[in-house]
Amino acid sequence: MDIKTIVTGYLDENCYLLIKNGTCLVVDPGDEYNKIKEAIGDNKVLGVLITHSHFDHIGALRNFLTKRSIKIFKRSNLEEKEYSIGDFTFKCIHTPGHSKDSVSFYFEEDNCMFVGDFLFRESAGRTDLPGGSEEELKESIQKIKEYDNQIILYPGHNERTILGYEKENNPFLK
Repeated sequence: MDIKTIVTGYLDENCYLLIKNGTCLVVDPGDEYNKIKEAIGDNKVLGVLITHSHFDHIGALRNFLTKRSIKIFKRSNLEEKEYSIGDFTFKCIHTPGHSKDSVSFYFEEDNCMFVGDFLFRESAGRTDLPGGSEEELKESIQKIKEYDNQIILYPGHNERTILGYEKENNPFLK
């Protein structure tokens, strides 16, 4: 799977394109739809994955909603289980704390997880916004700590990181 990062909006949100065999999934289309569309190119969009519904992660979502063939994956229509669409297989993990609707998407075959604003390199998502909960964040962190150390974490802002590195260096995971 090829992963492209498109930084969008004035909050520098990471939108990710997951590309495989001429198809793609879009993770968190934050803003600047034309920029995202250009990066998609000739790939067929099969679905949009939303890690949480804060404005900086869904600003361009409305542009995808007009296409009935595109499936939207978000907390309100997801269970904690494995999903397949086209050549993509991922597991949805409920990871509230930053927001009530926070989820992470784990692509085991590709050893990567898209965590939105739940975790960052050496930090975690803020819990002082409406729907945030420090207690839920702690529970979500305990859940993620059970996963393999080699998983690459793709956050909603800033650079990617490795789960094992975070277990050793992130004060929120101690």
